[in-house]
Amino acid sequence: MKNKDVAAWNRRQMLSSVAKTAASGVAVAMASWKTLLGEDAALPKFKYAMCNELYGDCPFDEAFARMAQCGYTGVEIAPFTLAPHAGQISARRRADVRRLAASNGLEIVGLHLLLAKTEGFHLTAADAAVRRKTADYLGELARLCADLGGRLMMLGSPNQRNLAPGMSKAEGMRNAAEVLQAAAPALEAAEVTIALEPLPTKEANFVTTAAEGVELMELVGSPRVRLNLDCKSMSAETTPIPTLIHRYRKEMVHFHANDPNRQGPGFGKLDFVPVLKALADIHYRGWVSVEVLDDSSGAERLSRESIRYLKKCAALAAK
Repeated sequence: MKNKDVAAWNRRQMLSSVAKTAASGVAVAMASWKTLLGEDAALPKFKYAMCNELYGDCPFDEAFARMAQCGYTGVEIAPFTLAPHAGQISARRRADVRRLAASNGLEIVGLHLLLAKTEGFHLTAADAAVRRKTADYLGELARLCADLGGRLMMLGSPNQRNLAPGMSKAEGMRNAAEVLQAAAPALEAAEVTIALEPLPTKEANFVTTAAEGVELMELVGSPRVRLNLDCKSMSAETTPIPTLIHRYRKEMVHFHANDPNRQGPGFGKLDFVPVLKALADIHYRGWVSVEVLDDSSGAERLSRESIRYLKKCAALAAK
């Protein structure tokens, strides 16, 4: 073989080797991407959870199985579905619920509707004894949450936080901050975080915007008190939901997906494509929890069609 032929052959071999190496690198990268995000690598990867009170008196094993069949991988527990008071829930019952969730492939995200259907607790109460009692109960809920395997407690409960007639917002903020600060050591010990949930003025007169939620969070000054953003509630604000998601991305630790009509995503007029796009843009890795407060469309249909709609919107958001 002549020198110039040898040189040409060497050049072809080098180019072939480079091409193979590049192709191999692309293949490895694609494999890694799919490993990270699953087969739908182009889609935002969200974790979907369902709030259990939608299933009413349905036994936990049956309710968990139905959620899993719909495609949910997480569940939020309303404490009153276990017992009227967290202290009444035995260690065995806690272990059983945790086991039932795991056996159905569900992770218990945590608790919500924390003070719903309770008596004697109030976040902004003028009575210091009531505030101390409320802080102690939040600590009891934190231990329950940890025993179930959860790490978050979403604090909505409008009836147990509303300002009494004549109480100023500033006084309410001080009282609520005192309660949450008193509960913080128990939250820390249980490794549980409270996510403050702003609610619309139709439901509450205290912490009715995301900004007020952050105001209270900062007043408490504990890393165990953060923010939960809820679509129904954000829809009542003048600022668009995607803007709120971007604005409070550092404070938010949880996300509730629902329609302003109090049913599930897709059961009303709220378009979830820009909502999920905003969550993808900020690289949100927490749960997207379907919280339904109007179950008139039926638990099975609400569960199935809500997650189907969210996944469809996630696909559109990726385009």
